[in-house]
This record gives sequence, structure tokens and C-alpha cells, in this order.
Amino acid sequence: MQKEKKFISLVVYLHDVEDYIEYFLDKILPVCDSHFQEFEMVCVDDGCTDDTVEKLRTYIEKNQIKAMVNVVHMSFFQGLESSMNAGRDIAIGDFVYEFDDVFVDYEPELLIQVYEKLLEGNDIVAARSKGKLRLSSKLFYALYNSTSRAKGKIGPETFRIVSRRAINRIKSMGQYIPYRKAVYMNCGLKNDTIAYESKDKDARVKNKIVAKERTTLALDSFIYFTNAMEKTSAVISGLFLFLTVGMGMYVISDFFNSNKPVEGWLSTMSFLALGFFGVFALLTIILKYMSVMLNLIFRQQRYLVAEIEKVVKG
Repeated sequence: MQKEKKFISLVVYLHDVEDYIEYFLDKILPVCDSHFQEFEMVCVDDGCTDDTVEKLRTYIEKNQIKAMVNVVHMSFFQGLESSMNAGRDIAIGDFVYEFDDVFVDYEPELLIQVYEKLLEGNDIVAARSKGKLRLSSKLFYALYNSTSRAKGKIGPETFRIVSRRAINRIKSMGQYIPYRKAVYMNCGLKNDTIAYESKDKDARVKNKIVAKERTTLALDSFIYFTNAMEKTSAVISGLFLFLTVGMGMYVISDFFNSNKPVEGWLSTMSFLALGFFGVFALLTIILKYMSVMLNLIFRQQRYLVAEIEKVVKG
């Protein structure tokens, strides 16, 4: 079989995954070695406190891996997105695989399927499991897609491959990518997704590693990419405005009503309703202002790398 001549990069996120790293390498590296003439692996050590990195070094030495292998040691634990941004910036491949975790519940040949789909004219191709999703994930994607400022819809992804053109495109949008999945989906380039049958439909529900970083990321994503907070504030403002108008009408009708309420009750309630309306209207304006400021912050680099260790120089 003739090997592909395009240079491939594998960017792999590592954080306390010593129980999974060897199995991941056993499944992924043989496929890359048999299909690609040249490839590199960029492993991002995001503050590992176990033997993940040591097991990686031992595996590379024991199996005499000839591909270029770099380990990016983050200065401290910085989370999935910042760490993967660092790995992506260091990768030099024509095409870059991004593995947000080393949990393999798919056939290794899926790597070649997404690569071939990319060659059909796509710039981003993701693989996603047909297995079960956590209820929290379902709610997140539903709420995110319904409030997103962009047209592209996002969903669960296991890993993805992106072209150099896509990487250059998103870098031109901002040096720091707070949520790669959303940016890739809305960068204006053609994308596709391949769904696969997981070896265990409950695998990703049971696997705590996959969901470990998601809660904070989900909250950040709503702020960066959706107008959920603005809409919520606007709705509350509208409710208080409706209440204020209703109280005003009630005060006017009181002049023609013989039943008098407790003295001062109407004026107090009208004042409170108007006051709450003003507070939430102001909050809506502040949230809109903050969204503009976040777009400016978006362009700042947001990760710190301690060192880059060349395990195999290639």
C-alpha cells in the first residue's frame, strides 16, 4: 500500500490518564505508521500529577517509535482548550488531528475515514459516537444551538482532523480560541461529521475523563458564543416592564374604584416594578458591552508553556 505523502500532526491532550495512554498509542500509532509517510505527535502535558508522561516516554522508547514526538509541558494546569491551543500552535503538519482525550471507543481505521472525507473537499471533519449522551450534554447542545449567534450547529465530537487552511483561518480570527468546536463550525469553511458505532454505547457516559473539563467550558462557551445571558436579561426586563405597565393601569383604575387598597401599596409596588425593570434593562446593556469586550480579549494569547521536550527528534 502506498503511503500518503502529506505530513500529519497528532495533537493529544494529556491530564492524569496513565491507565489509558498505552492503549491509545497501541491503537493509533500503527494506523498512522501504515498509512502516512511522515507524521508527528504533539502531546500536551496539562499538569499531569501521575505517571502519564513517564509511561509515554517508556512506550516510545520500548517500541522504537521513529516519528517525531514532542511533549509540551504547560506551566500549570490550564484546561483543555488552552492546552490544545498550545499544541495546535506547535504542530507543523499539513493536516492536524486533535484528540481531546485518549479514550478509544472506536475502530482505529476511523482515523483514515475522516482523513479521506477531508480530501473530498472539507477543511474540518469530526468523528462522533452514536452512543448515549449525558442529559447535561443534551441540554447544553440544545440551549447552545438555540441561542448561538452563528448559523452553524455543534454536537458531540470524539476527535477531529483540520486542514492547515482551517488553522490559518481561525488564527486570523483570534490568537486564543476559547472553544475550538464552535469556532471551527462557524469559520466559513466546509466541514463534515462521521458518526460511528461505539464499542460500548454507554462508554462516554461512564467515562469521567471525557466530561472532566466540560462544565467550566460550557459556561464559558455560553458567554463567548451565544446571547443566552442577554436574552435572559431582556426577557426579565420585559416581564418587569409588563408588570410596571399593569401596575400603572391598576393605579389609574383605582381612581374609579370605590374599593381602596392599603395606603401606599400601589405606589410602592409600582416603584419596585419600575426599579427592577431599570436594573435588568441596565444589565442587558452591560452584558452587551461585555460581549464586545470579550471579542477584543478573544485576540489575546491565553496559555503559558513551561518547555517543549523532544522525546523523538525524527
